[in-house]
Amino acid sequence: MAEDEFARPIVTVDIVLLTLHEGRLCVALLPRSAEPFAGVPALIGGYVHTDEDVDAEAAVRRILKAKAGLEGIFFEQLGTFASARRDPRDWSVSIAYFALVPQGALAGGTSPLELRPAEAAGELPFDHNGIITAALERLRGKGAYSTIPARLLPEVFTMSELQAIYEMVMGERLDQSAFRRKINDLDLLETVEGEKRQTERARRPTTLYRLKTPVAVFDRRI
Repeated sequence: MAEDEFARPIVTVDIVLLTLHEGRLCVALLPRSAEPFAGVPALIGGYVHTDEDVDAEAAVRRILKAKAGLEGIFFEQLGTFASARRDPRDWSVSIAYFALVPQGALAGGTSPLELRPAEAAGELPFDHNGIITAALERLRGKGAYSTIPARLLPEVFTMSELQAIYEMVMGERLDQSAFRRKINDLDLLETVEGEKRQTERARRPTTLYRLKTPVAVFDRRI
């Protein structure tokens, strides 16, 4: 059989774009512009363009910029979802990623993004519900041993905000003293000199921090 006689599957990337909205971890959805499922909210995604995307990550960057107006955010490959049943058009391969964007970064844009609670996104087309579930499991697993959850925060944050995001991602309450001690022992943060923030809960202005490196992994649970 000649090479061009082999059937070629549909190849796309799908992105589980997670952010904070109204105190909950939410996923960003975008109405589909074409059939199948035209007009139905789905994960942000698109075809791999072999003439311009040097790899799948290039496709993710292109799609995030074009469809969500985002550049320079954290994303990581989640896995490959492939079968003859996931897309009614044909045999389909999706290279799935999860991405984290700080709260408020999606506000005020012109893109018709819809934010839904990640654990209650409703019935989505294709296998997008399963992809979201896999992304949440990955985030919880890696979040306990890395600074990935902090990528949901702005560049500068308070220690209380950092603890709150870990609690949200991990789904459990953390002892404040133990959390701060571990963060200090791991040497993950640097103080933002000359800046403090007044919060409702603190009597005095609160120290602000930023990550020393974009992502750090450590050998014990936070």
